[in-house]
Amino acid sequence: MLMLVDMEKKLIMLMLLLQLLSLNSLSLGQSSSKPTANITVIGLVYCDVCSNNSFSKHSYFMPGVEVRIICRFMAASSKTREMVTFSANRTTNELGLYKLDITSVEGASCAAEANKDSLVASCQASLIGSSSDSCNVPGYKTTTDQVKSKRSNLCVYRFTALNFRPLKKNIDLCGKQ
Repeated sequence: MLMLVDMEKKLIMLMLLLQLLSLNSLSLGQSSSKPTANITVIGLVYCDVCSNNSFSKHSYFMPGVEVRIICRFMAASSKTREMVTFSANRTTNELGLYKLDITSVEGASCAAEANKDSLVASCQASLIGSSSDSCNVPGYKTTTDQVKSKRSNLCVYRFTALNFRPLKKNIDLCGKQ
C-alpha cells in the first residue's frame, strides 16, 4: 500500500511537471510569434585572365577560394535595438560560388516596408587566398552587398564578383590592352 501511495505521488508530480512545461512552451510559442528572418549571402570568384576587371571569354570561375564574409544586422523595433554580427569563412565550390546561410534571426523581418521591426543589414566579402598558383593576384578583393530579394522572412544578399588575376598578363591570349 505504501508503494502505491509513493507511485501516486510520483505520478502527480510528473503530471504537474508536464503541465508546467506545457505552460512554458505556450509562453515560448507566444514569443516566437515575433518575426524571424532567414538570410542567405552568395557571391562568385573568378580568374580575370586578361586583367581587365571584367569577366571575358578567357576568364573562369575559381573553385577552392577562401572568402571571409562579415554581416551586421540590426533588428530595429520600438522596444530595443540589437546588433548581431556574423563572421564566417567559406570556400568556393566547383562553380566558383560561395554561400552563407544564416537561419532564424529572431525579432527581425526582411521586408523593405516601413515596418518598425525591419532588418537593417550590411554585409561584406573579402578574398582570403587563391586556390591557383597561376591566378593569385587579388583584383576586386572586397565587395559589399547588393540586395537581390527581400521578403518578410527571407533576405538574399548577392555580392558583385570578386576576382584574382595572373601575375603577368598573357598578351598572346588577351592582346596589349
